[in-house]
Amino acid sequence: MAVESLAFLTPGNYPDDDPRSGLEDTLRLFEFGERLGYDGAWIRQRHLEHGVSSAAVFLAAASQRTERIQLGTAVIPIGYENPFRLAEDLATLDVLSHGRLQPGFSTGMPHADLLGDLVHDGDWRGYDLSYGRIARLLEHLRGDYLGDEGTRIHSPGNVQRPRLQPHSPGLLNRVWYGGASLRSARWASEHGLNLLTGNIVHGDDVGDDFQTVQLALIEEYRRLRPSGRVALGRVVVPFDGADTAARERYRAYAADRHERTLKPHGERHTLFAPDLVGTSEEIVERLLADRAVAAVSELRLELPYEFDRRDYEQILHDVRHAVAPRLGWRVPAGAPA
Repeated sequence: MAVESLAFLTPGNYPDDDPRSGLEDTLRLFEFGERLGYDGAWIRQRHLEHGVSSAAVFLAAASQRTERIQLGTAVIPIGYENPFRLAEDLATLDVLSHGRLQPGFSTGMPHADLLGDLVHDGDWRGYDLSYGRIARLLEHLRGDYLGDEGTRIHSPGNVQRPRLQPHSPGLLNRVWYGGASLRSARWASEHGLNLLTGNIVHGDDVGDDFQTVQLALIEEYRRLRPSGRVALGRVVVPFDGADTAARERYRAYAADRHERTLKPHGERHTLFAPDLVGTSEEIVERLLADRAVAAVSELRLELPYEFDRRDYEQILHDVRHAVAPRLGWRVPAGAPA
């Protein structure tokens, strides 16, 4: 095992009556992660919930509070987005961050029964809100000119060929897809996207063992796209720097989620990875025994929804000092010692 890139994913929670405080805490967490030397900080995009509903807007703010750390989205549900407008927002964000954006997408639509009609201003059920919508976004990011060779647009002080602006050439190579099945892994590889895989996978015809299924996704992706990047997520909560009260909360959190990991769920045999909660020594032992983790070089800590900024900072600190070095990770050049 050799973890070369260490990142974290946070939900960006906030109280209903004070969203600013929670968003500010998450911005500070990004700054804290950069000071610790983490390679990446990722945000979830969640609609109708107490979390970040616009990853591009939030990361634009984070881009002005950080300098080195990569800024990721895991993931933007593409069914609620206009591909051209989202591509404009992401390209602007990438320019503002000096090329640090790592945008990730999915085709799921949480709360579709409540939100679908509002987003699409009417019946949306006949629209292509799946892979094809992501493919159109990729086309826009590619920066192809619109119209024919003679097409020009006029603006004050300028005449130019029209295409998505601003154009950020390297962004297309940093796009990710959140895949949980063999089908999604194949689609990501065939369309040149990097692969995100986390603590939920679909067994379908592969099997009912989480690590076996996840490893199959990774191997299938690499068979079709050997040069593609694969980043794997795990919920990692070390006890080392936590006080007694925090440890009890961590144990209760793990116990509440344990039953779902014992069997597959639904027609697609959905499987959940066990949360890694305990001492750093216990966590390192379990990570070293994880066959899927051993198959990748990019590890992403998936921070629990229910905790606050102090908990997150303790978790990030303990992983950076007591877990990640045991997995082969080294503080990147230019980061604080």
